[in-house]
Amino acid sequence: MDTNKLRSLCPALANKTYFNYGGQGPLPTPSLEAITTSWKQIQELGPFTTDIWPYISSEVSKTRGRLARLCNVPAHRLALSENVTTGCVLPLWGLPLEDGDHILISDCEHPGVVAACHELARRRQLQVKTLPVKQLRLGHDQQARTDRDVLAALEQQLTSRTRLVVLSHLLWNTGQQMPITTVAAQLQQHPAQPYLLVDAAQSVGQIPVAEAAEAADIYAFTGHKWTCGPEGLGGVALSERMLTEAHPTMIGWRSLQDETRAVADDPDPFHHDSRRFEVATSCVPLMAGLRCSLELLEQAGSDGDRLECIRTLSNQLWSQLQSIPGISPLLEGPPPAGLVSFQMHAEATAVPPADVVKALGAEQIWIRDLADPICLRACTHICTSENDMAQLIDRIRTLSAMGR
Repeated sequence: MDTNKLRSLCPALANKTYFNYGGQGPLPTPSLEAITTSWKQIQELGPFTTDIWPYISSEVSKTRGRLARLCNVPAHRLALSENVTTGCVLPLWGLPLEDGDHILISDCEHPGVVAACHELARRRQLQVKTLPVKQLRLGHDQQARTDRDVLAALEQQLTSRTRLVVLSHLLWNTGQQMPITTVAAQLQQHPAQPYLLVDAAQSVGQIPVAEAAEAADIYAFTGHKWTCGPEGLGGVALSERMLTEAHPTMIGWRSLQDETRAVADDPDPFHHDSRRFEVATSCVPLMAGLRCSLELLEQAGSDGDRLECIRTLSNQLWSQLQSIPGISPLLEGPPPAGLVSFQMHAEATAVPPADVVKALGAEQIWIRDLADPICLRACTHICTSENDMAQLIDRIRTLSAMGR
């Protein structure tokens, strides 16, 4: 698998040791050039002329189709979005929920989604319950046990009023993988058949997602993390029942079957497919950039090959961190993917995690700190080099020794 080529195409990786793919991936030069070319094309055709619309329609169609294939869903079930949060929130707020219904949300969800769920609950008189998964810290070698524990916790927390379950595919803080397809199957057997919303921020571009995306009701992702695309563009795969049962929330001309007019007495003005959850004008040139990044990833290797590479690196990092006195990875075993979270204990260093990030950043080594649980997180990608790994481990070992 040729990972050096992709790395060489990313200017952001030329002068730094980068482990923040879970926050944002570097943009390859060909993807930037594709964006620039598209922008020039739009200006040459005229940004609002008769000539521009076939071009824009083609760009939207190609991008929707490409992301739909990634998720293994028909194109009519794939809505374009700006990011994970909008991909989650716009369909979420359109669910047909009733006063007193329950939302079951894991204790490892991103604050943006958590806040949206709580505000929805406040406005609609819903109850928010917690699905405990933060304590599950087994590695990839015991994934089957993790899956059983998740399903057991789900069974314990479901009630007759549960109408929505919110669970990430890969937990952004601990790095644990959730069994989305089996969770979806279990929910289908529940009398209330709760909707399943999946935050896929950390999964798309890192692990195979087709089965999970196909099984979830809402599977929202972004292009700017593991896929190394531009920020400002993502997608959300929606189930068939979402297209028939959920209502649009933020309304714009792209939501409408006839975008040229709005008739007050029209009982059914919205698209009957995923476009009902799209709003208005988007940045079209970003679409060419994301498609280019996805093509570059494919050229580097298959989904399985890329995951094997990422996992080999994360397992190596996990093992080396575990060997440093005062350092404890959050997971007891090797990570299932590229998220490697760890803690530096008080006996090792009195420096807060944020200061560790700052100290490493001063040497152009980039990781991040997280607040819940309090930890540091480094992400391995197919672009991660052995030299990157060596530099990070060396500096962590030095910081640990300074605190003892």
